Amino acid sequence: MAEQDIVFWYWWVISVGFLALEIIVTGFFFLWLAVAAFIVGLEYWLIPSTSFDVQLFLFSVLAVSSILGWRHYARTRKVEKTDHPFLNKRGAQYIGRTFTLVAPIKNGHGKIKIGDSLWLVQGEDCPLDTKVKVVAVKGTVFEVEIYR
Repeated sequence: MAEQDIVFWYWWVISVGFLALEIIVTGFFFLWLAVAAFIVGLEYWLIPSTSFDVQLFLFSVLAVSSILGWRHYARTRKVEKTDHPFLNKRGAQYIGRTFTLVAPIKNGHGKIKIGDSLWLVQGEDCPLDTKVKVVAVKGTVFEVEIYR
């Protein structure tokens, strides 16, 4: 491949492509590839004598370092305490609470009523109107045990 086959704006087109992928896929992965491609395009625009091997190496180093840098930042940043810790975890707010069965647990499955909603429960078989305690949530199903 000749030196002039790759011009600086090719890297910017690649960067826009990575940004489009980031919008579709999400997850802050392709964003950092886009940033790396943009920087390489900028570097090639400022120093047009840069060989393709050096451009590719620079892209690789920038991509890996920016992804690792973001992951490090995301893991170590301080998460603010909130007064609504279960805001988007509706089922988790019921762990530890007791409810009365509205459908008996047969073959490991039954139902409880919370407010105006029915929730599926799993646990050991027991009759209607038994008090059960929620011990875990798996998706939209509560794991329960008999309240004693």
